[in-house]
Amino acid sequence: MLIKSSYHHIIKSSYHPNEKIMNNVFVYCEIEKTTVAEVSQELLTKGRKLANELGVDLEAVVAGTGIKGKVEDQILPYGVDKLYVFDGEGLFPYTSAPHTDILVNLFKEEKPQVALLGATVIGRDLGPRVSSSLTSGLTADCTALEIGDYDDKKTGKHYDNLLYQIRPAFGGNIVATIVNADHRPQMATVRSGVMQKALYEGKAKGEVVYPDPKKYVDPASYAVQVIERHVEAAKNNLKGAAIVVAGGYGMGSKEGFDMLFQLAKELHAEVGASRAAVDAGWVDHDRQIGQTGVTVHPKVYIACGISGQIQHIAGMQDAGIVISINSDPDAPINKIADYVINGTVEDVIPKLIKYYKQNSK
Repeated sequence: MLIKSSYHHIIKSSYHPNEKIMNNVFVYCEIEKTTVAEVSQELLTKGRKLANELGVDLEAVVAGTGIKGKVEDQILPYGVDKLYVFDGEGLFPYTSAPHTDILVNLFKEEKPQVALLGATVIGRDLGPRVSSSLTSGLTADCTALEIGDYDDKKTGKHYDNLLYQIRPAFGGNIVATIVNADHRPQMATVRSGVMQKALYEGKAKGEVVYPDPKKYVDPASYAVQVIERHVEAAKNNLKGAAIVVAGGYGMGSKEGFDMLFQLAKELHAEVGASRAAVDAGWVDHDRQIGQTGVTVHPKVYIACGISGQIQHIAGMQDAGIVISINSDPDAPINKIADYVINGTVEDVIPKLIKYYKQNSK
């Protein structure tokens, strides 16, 4: 695996060469009962683009209980050429061992060159297990995926069509482009909301197969069973909001965030926050935006008292219009903002609330 940063440093870790020829792009699809996770549909959209660039097929894998005939229409429209549906007892709720067996044994058969998973609780558990079993390497929390060539200056080797796995590194001080030259599959996890889902307008083969899970899963892998599950409903719709009002450490206190909630109420918006504000305890973690939080794509993003570190920008850089309210005219967030209001949040936000109320009657 090679890590190439924007400073052109290269870190090469030692992996044993994989001599098998690799083929298609695979996406592991997560499900909740019979509903396919949105992050999986986002990855299918990206996977289709990567497959088109590589001139290969897009294949998808889904595993669960009682899912046959109920998940296909949620996956195939995203340009899938072949879908593997593993339907059997013990495959839902998710447990590590059976799903690991399925992917490891399927990948040994099909030899994908790229495998994508969501950077979710499940993906973060499953991805490393599969990667370790196949000695392939994995890059977590990618913010971008591209196809490109690579020249290893030490060995003089040239590699065509590698997966560029791009993500902030070293505390967000650099953006690293990671390539896995010799091992397959090239594996990456991506957070929900980083990629945008879209139905595929081209033609795909749309083949569906139903392998027997017994041929892929060791019976001993079912030793761990889920006795009871408690799933908490989401407290906000931050990811899907058209307008996001986000606060940073510059809000000063939990009471400062109360102003943001008032403004958000008037604008029919959702409230987000930077990591610094969350770490200070002013707002719940599920509202954190950035590399270690939620990625949002609102039409309007109002950044209040946010400096604009690279980790935060990674979670909101695709917003339609960015408005920055900051007392520091040189704050990094101002460089990507469409509009900058230079002033303290204590002064500006109450005025925004006041004038919006006056003009929205």
